[in-house]
Amino acid sequence: MTLQDTSSCPCGTGLSTPQCCGRYHQGEPAPTPEALMRSRYTAFALTLHDYLLATWHISTRPAALSPDPETQWKGLSIIKSGPDATKASSQAEGGFVHFRAYFKERERWHMLEENSRFVHESGRWWYVDGTPAVVRLKPRRNDPCFCGSGRKLKLCCNE
Repeated sequence: MTLQDTSSCPCGTGLSTPQCCGRYHQGEPAPTPEALMRSRYTAFALTLHDYLLATWHISTRPAALSPDPETQWKGLSIIKSGPDATKASSQAEGGFVHFRAYFKERERWHMLEENSRFVHESGRWWYVDGTPAVVRLKPRRNDPCFCGSGRKLKLCCNE
């Protein structure tokens, strides 16, 4: 998939990639922590490692990200997002996103669940860090697909 692709954005909004996360990948600042999280998920799905590093806060940013060709990102579900009420008014504005991301790796399904923290500085939202948990899933063929298509797994992403 490319940014010019008119199919649905990997983040699950139903918009095309250029209308959704692609504009943030091209430099437009994400307006909320959730928009940044969705664009980062899409960057993982499209292997846009430069974007991931560019949106990671300098205080926690790794020097590099290694591509993992074995991982196929299949679906994103936002559980909750919003401002961070623990930030003092004298500090930079903060936010959070609690999400679940579904992926397939070496023919096995997994779910990454994370509570991510974001900070708004210099007119942009930045990913700071998260508390991740990865769980191996054992879906059945007739379960709904994790991508959100509404189709059965056996007829969709499990092919």
